[in-house]
Amino acid sequence: MAAMASEVLSVQCCIAGGGPAGMMLGLLLARAGVSVIVLEKHHDFLRDFRGDTLHPSTMEIMHELGVLERFLQLPHQKVPRINGRFGDLAFTVADFSHLPTQCRYVAFMPQWDFLNFLVEVGSWYPAFQVRMSAEVTDLIEDRGSVVGLRAETARGSMEVRAALVVGADGRQSVVRSRAGLSVEEFGAPMDVLWFRLSRRPSDPVDPMGRFDVGRIFIMLNRSDYWQCGFVIAKGSRDEILAQGLPAFRDSVAKLAPFAADRVHELQDWEPIKLLTVQVDRLHQWYRSRLLCIGDAAHAMSPVGGVGINLAIQDAVATANLLAIPLREGRLTTRDLRLVQARRAWPTKMTQRVQLMIQNRIIKRVLGSSDRLPPPLAFRLIARFPFLRRLPARIIGLGFRPEHVRTPAV
Repeated sequence: MAAMASEVLSVQCCIAGGGPAGMMLGLLLARAGVSVIVLEKHHDFLRDFRGDTLHPSTMEIMHELGVLERFLQLPHQKVPRINGRFGDLAFTVADFSHLPTQCRYVAFMPQWDFLNFLVEVGSWYPAFQVRMSAEVTDLIEDRGSVVGLRAETARGSMEVRAALVVGADGRQSVVRSRAGLSVEEFGAPMDVLWFRLSRRPSDPVDPMGRFDVGRIFIMLNRSDYWQCGFVIAKGSRDEILAQGLPAFRDSVAKLAPFAADRVHELQDWEPIKLLTVQVDRLHQWYRSRLLCIGDAAHAMSPVGGVGINLAIQDAVATANLLAIPLREGRLTTRDLRLVQARRAWPTKMTQRVQLMIQNRIIKRVLGSSDRLPPPLAFRLIARFPFLRRLPARIIGLGFRPEHVRTPAV
């Protein structure tokens, strides 16, 4: 097979997937002097309705890398709080202004801008390579150990030999599938229809979530437009399509009355994209010389918008634990086990909270035909403002925030 490949490379670490986890890990390893290549199957990062929320924990990492000021020059929207409405009860879900971080807000930034910025910073280090339009197709194994990846590029087949292969290629990960790693599925009662509506200066500023009879609606302020999420019962998209676009527009207008004069912008179903929600987790994240992180190790619910930030925390922890063993050529399976030991607990805790919200609130609302009383947690947050700090900490920092410990070589 090596003779058939049009290109053969050798590096210390090969990363499949140029998303937030893969790109951050590549940057951190190269900064620590580890030769690394990131393989991204697309030719650019321009895909809409990807996670665009960057939480205080992520911006703290940018600060620790010394690039926060430069990073914040990119276009973004600052969100110091998240609001909600359950029936007639209006409340603030989370207030980030009390967090002990450089940035006490969530930043909404197109993911392509974020990833391009990571590529730019990574390019400062000679050990960093990114290959676009390189789709990983298989693992290369030798006597039970993974020793590299095969990929297809615009120029032909490619082989990358590496001391470590990292799967950061998302919830449909080729790496974890080829590695035979077993997945535990937790299910989800909902899917989400994502679309845009124009935004006017007189509109509200803060993002909001609206819970009503049988419906949940999310609106995220993206400066000149609203990114809207219409939450539907799992597998009910065909039923909604059968009811027709006018009925869908009427539902949106009722959930967001201030935008009722704009629902005509939805002229057909094409710009309304389906996000299929899944929540899962690998039993074991590693094999000999192979590790999965981010969505490849644990697909998260969109509840709280924490998926990107959890994936980035995985990348930071991975670099902290593996950079020196990789650079010195003494990486062992025990080192990979330590990564899972470090990141499994915050992953489980985050998913536990998400599943609780899915099953106790979202599932009940989507299945309701009459108005429900607001959950006790929402009533308490509305009555006692200091309680907003707890969800702000869980969303903004997570259960085990990571800090950059790798050296800059």
